[in-house]
Amino acid sequence: MGLARTTCLSGSLLATALGLGGCSIFSSAPLWEVAKVAGMAASNSLGQSKANNTIYQPHEPVKSVCIEFNRDTQVADFIPALQAELKSREVQSRVYEVGVVLDSCTVWLRYNAYMQWAQPPLSDKYKSYMTAATLTLQSVDGRILASSSYETNDNFGIAKWTSTRSKIAPVVAALITGVE
Repeated sequence: MGLARTTCLSGSLLATALGLGGCSIFSSAPLWEVAKVAGMAASNSLGQSKANNTIYQPHEPVKSVCIEFNRDTQVADFIPALQAELKSREVQSRVYEVGVVLDSCTVWLRYNAYMQWAQPPLSDKYKSYMTAATLTLQSVDGRILASSSYETNDNFGIAKWTSTRSKIAPVVAALITGVE
């Protein structure tokens, strides 16, 4: 009771000094709180994804793409993440099976994505994560318009746990604009 009363009393004095009223609650482990904040800041800065190996041939702006579904890609959230990123760049997309030929598809997006399993920090369960991806835009006649890739930059094991969408966002940007 003495510690709780002291904390509340100290909190009240601090609150009064700051012009606030009432009892304040402070963490009993301030170093742990500082460590958590520092960890979050590090994960945000070290977990930044970037595009690499970008090839861009000048072409008309792409307003819609037909995505060729790749059954060999095991990353479960890849297509939704890809389509969300395309939509954020005002590019419409539809997914088709391999071999489909449509007159309305003048630009095709083909992809490969790879995953691995590991245990996230502070977890005892394994989880999958995307380790690499390559996106290629091709004209209907097979000419490559643009290509770009992502590969996990495994700084202290943090970057691999960012979302699939945040990993491919810079790759989609490079694919559409040509700028890494």
